[in-house]
Amino acid sequence: MKLNEIKFTNPYLKLPAECHDRVDPTPLKRVFLIHANESVAEMLGIDKEELYTEEFIDFVNGAYRPEGSDTFAMCYAGHQFGFFVDRLGDGRAINIGTINGQHLQLKGAGLTKYSRSGDGRAVLRSSIREYLMSEAMHGLGIETTRALAIIGSGQQVIREDWENGAIVLRVSPSWVRFGTFEYFAHKKKFKELEALADYAIEESYPHLVGEENAYAHFFTEVMGKTARLMAEWQTVGFNHGVMNTDNMSIAGLTIDYGPYAFLDEYDAAYVCNHTDHHGRYSFGNQPTIGEWNLRALMAALSPLIRMEQMEKSMAHYWRIYRDRYLYLMTKKLGFDEVQEGDLDLVKHLLGTLQGLSVDYTLFFRTLSRYSGDRAAILKLGLYHQPMIDWLDDYDKRLEKNTSTREQRAEKMLKTNPKYVLKNYMFQEAIDAAHKHDFTVVDQLFRIAQDPYAEHPEFERWAGPTPSEFKNTKLSCSS
Repeated sequence: MKLNEIKFTNPYLKLPAECHDRVDPTPLKRVFLIHANESVAEMLGIDKEELYTEEFIDFVNGAYRPEGSDTFAMCYAGHQFGFFVDRLGDGRAINIGTINGQHLQLKGAGLTKYSRSGDGRAVLRSSIREYLMSEAMHGLGIETTRALAIIGSGQQVIREDWENGAIVLRVSPSWVRFGTFEYFAHKKKFKELEALADYAIEESYPHLVGEENAYAHFFTEVMGKTARLMAEWQTVGFNHGVMNTDNMSIAGLTIDYGPYAFLDEYDAAYVCNHTDHHGRYSFGNQPTIGEWNLRALMAALSPLIRMEQMEKSMAHYWRIYRDRYLYLMTKKLGFDEVQEGDLDLVKHLLGTLQGLSVDYTLFFRTLSRYSGDRAAILKLGLYHQPMIDWLDDYDKRLEKNTSTREQRAEKMLKTNPKYVLKNYMFQEAIDAAHKHDFTVVDQLFRIAQDPYAEHPEFERWAGPTPSEFKNTKLSCSS
């Protein structure tokens, strides 16, 4: 499909007027393409040749409007660091239309009704981070929004300093958030709340349309997806950084990439957001915050669903989380199936990794090739005895496997990524991009799409994070 053949629909605009605000994008000046995602273009049905035209740059800049585009910002509220804010909304994101069940959104395209004291812009560094990280999460098999392209500009934007503005064209099957429901519940606009629930069910849970007690089943589905998402974040070592309810997807997606990080060395108490002074959104606290956010959603949905019904669903949250977490961790350890005692072995391992300050990703990739020779694993930590103790238990557990060592290694190498995109890697890409060199962006994008491959040309990024870059903390504008 050519750009001039795109025909957008706008299903969200069928909701009551207070759910959104129509607004035109404000194009950036002196724009240029940084990168385009051919895989997402294929998903949308757009010819990849179209991605490298001037018209496409205009499209990402909001200057070219395909047929049917009716641009708007979405309204929502949210609990930010535990405190309710009754009016937030898309402050720097503008929705441009829907094709193939995917909603396209320009992040950094100018002021909206919800920009508050902001300028509606995004800067180069935060845009590169979101563009690459959303693809990296997809490459790891974790539910996430994605991005079609990123453009840069010669237009300056003020943050801590003057920086170049940029726009990411984000793509998602849903942009509805927990906070969207909180907005209408707080305003006591129950007709709008019901309409929003009907919309979210049709968009993300269509099998529930027409079902008896559809709203209760809807909450149960959201709860389950959230629990499983938390387990997936924990097993890959991903710290979101800002788990406010306005950053929680009703469809169970990872959304809104700000001050996130993959763990350098394993640390359950790690906090990647420098404004999170009390560690509310620390790595180890994410599953608990997932539950907290679901309870905020329960309050918002209470005009539609009896609380006792939702409590029955919530009683399964921790079971679903633990089942998914343990299943994924036993896959990472190369076991054929979950057996009694595996959770204790996982806890023993995590305590060992934390005590030895071992790189989380590198440990599991090294373990994937474990054949009984412990030298490579023992090299990962300064002190050997704690790891020797754990390996003794691991060896005993491996005796219960029916698969061969070769079969185990093959499966583990497809489960434990060789590469995750860490903050020092992003910084290298950002520094080069400021010099109009986007080769590092392209290299990291290639890694993001297939993090399990060897990529010998990128071997320098497979090791532990250099000590001077470990445990960096970032701002929400990162």
